[in-house]
Amino acid sequence: MKFADVTNDMAFRKIFGNENRKEVLVSFLNAILLFENDRRIITVDILTPYQLPALRGGKVTIVDVKAKDQNGREYIVEMQVAEVDGFDKRVLYYASKSYSSQIERGDLYEKLHPTFFIGILDFTVTQNTGYISRHKILDIETGENVISDIEFNFIELPKFNKKESELSTIIDQWVYFIKNAENLEVIPASVHDEGLRSAYEDADKHNWTKAELDAYDYVLMREQDDRGRMSKAIKNAVTAAVKDAVTDNTKDIAGNLLKLGLAKEDVARSTGLTVEEVEKLLRE
Repeated sequence: MKFADVTNDMAFRKIFGNENRKEVLVSFLNAILLFENDRRIITVDILTPYQLPALRGGKVTIVDVKAKDQNGREYIVEMQVAEVDGFDKRVLYYASKSYSSQIERGDLYEKLHPTFFIGILDFTVTQNTGYISRHKILDIETGENVISDIEFNFIELPKFNKKESELSTIIDQWVYFIKNAENLEVIPASVHDEGLRSAYEDADKHNWTKAELDAYDYVLMREQDDRGRMSKAIKNAVTAAVKDAVTDNTKDIAGNLLKLGLAKEDVARSTGLTVEEVEKLLRE
């Protein structure tokens, strides 16, 4: 088997947005949200189904899958590989917009159903030492959760460092899959969950069409280009900063030499500045 990088946006949507494999998303949501008994999700309608043509072009940093369960609860599962400015505000806006768009103006508020946001992040954002954190609107003094319809869950991949032998829960197994699938050759023997096993099967690139493989490689190329542009921008910024620092230091030295009474021509020869630049310092 040759598994894909699950954080690749094409692979992520194929695995979690597959209408023919809804057991994958159902299993993942039940595991991450700790849904049990009458709260368990039985089935989902995927509101953003996997469509290969839609994956060509666009940004790589944020990819999501939206779904609604049998009780009307809505879910946003988002894969984000790079931190963006205003992350907290964007997440709050996104979840709130999804929640409020369930009804039209004039409809009864009772028609609104809970919205759950799950962010799979390839960077750290919280001070929680655990790899998964859950955020609700709580009373600061009592911890009471009166406003309970919106919940945020963050999975911070850099904080997950468990080995296969250390996986003790279904949540561990899911996050291990997301972070490590591309480095595995077989489905771990400990995987018995139907949805997770289906996810591994969907991640096996031997089962993909040529168009899917091409799209996957195209996304990888885009990601490398983005990293290259970022690296070049950082390099240029550092070079410019060093140059500015050297120039400022040279001017400081020239200014001190002028204060000591050296002729401007001598100052220019000593510092490498032009006579015109030294004269400008004198005027300043």
